[in-house]
Amino acid sequence: MHRGSSKGRRGRAPGPETLPLSASTSGTVRVWVELTRAGSVERRRLTVPKGTRVRAVLRSLGQSPEGSAVLVGEVSIPLDTPIEQPTRLTVLPTFSGG
Repeated sequence: MHRGSSKGRRGRAPGPETLPLSASTSGTVRVWVELTRAGSVERRRLTVPKGTRVRAVLRSLGQSPEGSAVLVGEVSIPLDTPIEQPTRLTVLPTFSGG
């Protein structure tokens, strides 16, 4: 085997982006998410560990982060933004199937 081989023993998988859900509730924040699709809005509410990235919130809801724009109020935010306080996110799809 050579150094770049995909066969053989694999290294340890990368850790999760967020703390486990069993983490203390004192370090959690509430997130309200509005998922918009074709004129309809689905509202979801989550409790996540402080510091959870917007990208991880979208993945936990089964959404494709790379195919979404996320707004807080009327301002677009980066997917790598950590959530440190109660937040309301509006998720807009940026592409559709075809």
